Amino acid sequence: MSQWRSSFLLKILTILFSISQKIKTHPEPKFPCKPPHNTYPFCNTSLPIPTRAQSLISVLTLQEKIQQLSNGVKPIPRLSLPAYQWWSESLHGIATNGPGVLFNGTIKSATSFPQVLLTAASFNKSLWFSIAKAIGAEARAMYNVGQAGLTFWAPNINIFRDPRWGRGQETPGEDPTVTAAYAVEYVKGFQGQFGSEGDERFSENRVLEGSGNGEGLMLSACCKHFTGYDLEKWGNFSRYTFNAKVSKQDLEDTYQPPFQSCIEEGKASCLMCSYNQVNGVPACARHDLLQKVRDEWGFKGYITSDCDAVAIIYENQKYAPTPEDAVADVLKAGMDINCGTYLLRHTESAVKQGKVQEKDIDLALFNLFSVQLRLGLFDGDPEKQQFGKLGPRDVCTKEHRNLALEAARQGIVLLKNENKFLPINKNRVASLAIIGPAANDTSKLGGGYTGIPCNPKSLLEGHRDYIRDTSFATGCLNVSCDSKDGFKEAIRVAKEADVIVVVMGLDLSQETEDHDRVSLMLPGKQMDLVTAVAQESKLPLILIIMGGGPIDVSFAKEDPRIASILWVGYPGEAGGQAVADVIFGIFNPGGRLPVTWYPESFTSVPMNDMNMRADPSRNYPGRTYRFYTGEVVYGFGHGLSYSNYGYKFLAVPDRISLSGSFIKTDLYKKSLYARKYGLNYVYINDVASCDTLRFHVQISVLNNGDMDGTHVVMLYSREENNFKGGPQKKLVGFTRVHTESYKATGTSILIDPCKHLSTVNERGIRILSLGYHVLMLEGVEHPILIET
Repeated sequence: MSQWRSSFLLKILTILFSISQKIKTHPEPKFPCKPPHNTYPFCNTSLPIPTRAQSLISVLTLQEKIQQLSNGVKPIPRLSLPAYQWWSESLHGIATNGPGVLFNGTIKSATSFPQVLLTAASFNKSLWFSIAKAIGAEARAMYNVGQAGLTFWAPNINIFRDPRWGRGQETPGEDPTVTAAYAVEYVKGFQGQFGSEGDERFSENRVLEGSGNGEGLMLSACCKHFTGYDLEKWGNFSRYTFNAKVSKQDLEDTYQPPFQSCIEEGKASCLMCSYNQVNGVPACARHDLLQKVRDEWGFKGYITSDCDAVAIIYENQKYAPTPEDAVADVLKAGMDINCGTYLLRHTESAVKQGKVQEKDIDLALFNLFSVQLRLGLFDGDPEKQQFGKLGPRDVCTKEHRNLALEAARQGIVLLKNENKFLPINKNRVASLAIIGPAANDTSKLGGGYTGIPCNPKSLLEGHRDYIRDTSFATGCLNVSCDSKDGFKEAIRVAKEADVIVVVMGLDLSQETEDHDRVSLMLPGKQMDLVTAVAQESKLPLILIIMGGGPIDVSFAKEDPRIASILWVGYPGEAGGQAVADVIFGIFNPGGRLPVTWYPESFTSVPMNDMNMRADPSRNYPGRTYRFYTGEVVYGFGHGLSYSNYGYKFLAVPDRISLSGSFIKTDLYKKSLYARKYGLNYVYINDVASCDTLRFHVQISVLNNGDMDGTHVVMLYSREENNFKGGPQKKLVGFTRVHTESYKATGTSILIDPCKHLSTVNERGIRILSLGYHVLMLEGVEHPILIET
């Protein structure tokens, strides 16, 4: 064979191999409405979405309709409808949980942002939006190469009610205002409700069509878990059978506001109902709650069950007498799709028994297909659509990895810093020791619902970037730390170093889905290790706490040998660099705790008690900073900086009048009646226009330190004449501002009295108290009189 022929054949084989690899790693997109099947009315993009959805429903048989009621939808070849997987996850980056996401193709990894609780500690709404937008871009890119769906089940916006909750790490914390704000920013950023000016990836320089009115979507986000869900497994109580007994007051005041904001303001296109019962009725069968979402909150989307939440209604909760009754309960309540196979197996027999009508199924399909149509699933070739240009080059970008770094740095909370021990001047340090089983383990950085990170950096690697002579000892074999086997080596390493960093805390062996904690102390013998190292070391040490759940670190708080304490949560793939940047003063910490850190004694409080408000008659201390009356280790909102800050109110009203045109015609008479009989509030529903009552609080923030920094301003309020069950104080607004050393920076916070200054009475009705409301910054107060 000639050399030319050999070379030619080699080239042909190379081309064929490349094609085969391309086919393998770039599967042909499977989408409906390909020619010649694009003549169906549901493929006609000029028709309204409701018309198209009804058209698709009309051509399906009953059996085909039922096949649509599961997260894993089978193909319908006669209509050229491919299989579809509804279940993908994107809590703080594209995750491996759920069957919808695959990392076995062209895209091998995705940016891993900090776990939600740490991101929430930044109290930075624009950062939250940017992260969601980045996750959305990566998710759509993965869909475009056949490695993900278009429907993702995030964010988790349940209230972090109890410090032992294994999934508290996934949430924005304990405060309804913060959680609601996070929900709105996440959904808007993720679903594509943003402008794409100057970004060629988004095809056209315009806002996604219809994103402002809830029509077009880049992706679908899902508010979960609705509602009263915040217990995994505690004692004899399990999330699958737990009956959350919630008062009307707590439901409207604490548990529901994040979901209401997620839907009303964020325009979320999905809602997930939870496993638990709410006052004796399974959440997915609560017709009153699910219909309120549509009728009062204006929800335009689909409702999915948590996985196997329909099966447990019959099998575990024994609420429904038969499987068919369970199916009927959820479909008639307003649930549209079942994560699992229960509806696939029992809906047809439920129809035959007359417990479910075909119109019930059709309504569910209308909601499902409407979301898919808004996503462009039936608009033909996705590569020719607005987001079709997103691909592998848009995943793990430098921009996204830098954003992950910034998020981790902004979220880190400096809990203690005696005698300004931090930051460390690297030029004055020759050696450093870092101790702890998680210090050199990148698998611990993400927490729950994590994917495959782009380029994770451990805490050890991050510190070695600053101090080359950095030694390492695990101290404990693992985070459980059941023995002292590694103590001797840890002490030896510590004695030889100029700076000692001890990394302790939690990982997923201690807190995760289906696993709550029973203690608030450091696991195993971790506290013994910290104390042993502190006793034997010549210098005070730096204690880094990882994990999502609050920890009783009173021993370290009071020990002068422990100079500084940092909470770093689960900081994501950039955690190693972020923590080191804070320790060595490249970044001035400004994070604030989004959840109260309780003492160990709080574990005597029953975890199944859903009441937020304290009850002295039964020694119940209440929950969260708004109602808790006991001692704390570190309070909600606690967070130090390398600078000191002072505040001044620049402009804020002294009084707000509800009289005249601001109130419905009959309210003034009501208010006169109220004053005559000693009532001191008005119902929010009686206020005609809350928008006209809004005002800005102008604030000056003075940086009294020698470092620039971003600072979180937290504005609270309390009522002078607090009614029964009212909060001790509550967060009404927050913002994060950049400040310069020894300079004042102005900022403002918008206050809507109907929303931010109102409270909920015992009947679950939102009211606005008359009289004085006091606005509070740290060390500064201003009273506002609300009158009729």
